[in-house]
Amino acid sequence: MIDQILTFFTIEIIYLWLSFGVLPFWFILIFFPQSRISGIFVTSIFPFIILGFVYVYLIYYFFNDGFDFLQNFELYLGIYNLANLFENEAFLILIWTHFLAINLFCAAWIVRDSQKYFISKYLNLVPLVITYFVGPLGIVLYWIIRIFFAKKISLFD
Repeated sequence: MIDQILTFFTIEIIYLWLSFGVLPFWFILIFFPQSRISGIFVTSIFPFIILGFVYVYLIYYFFNDGFDFLQNFELYLGIYNLANLFENEAFLILIWTHFLAINLFCAAWIVRDSQKYFISKYLNLVPLVITYFVGPLGIVLYWIIRIFFAKKISLFD
């Protein structure tokens, strides 16, 4: 049975499932941030459990394939080593999964934090969309909006 799973879930299929699979979570965060569905499925641990299982599956898949995980540490040796790592599809899909999980986590935090300060979901629309594409920039934009609603500048929470 594991062989059937391994033959079906190729890297390309996993990439497509990941890329399209996070979109419903993002649509809920953007359009229905205060709904019960958002609270249960998106701003909880649920999507990260799914992404965590995908990550574990990928590590298992690459371990069985003979992938050298120690090679990943070469990214700290220079920009050219990082570029070489991005040519490896195993490293690329692991980074993509990491990217999707972190950006979704940041967006869920933005939604929960905005509810704490009663920030309108319409004001959150732009920071959430920017967080989807460029996580840190969306967080900075949200932080600027948050300053006006919290009426204080806080570097930590």
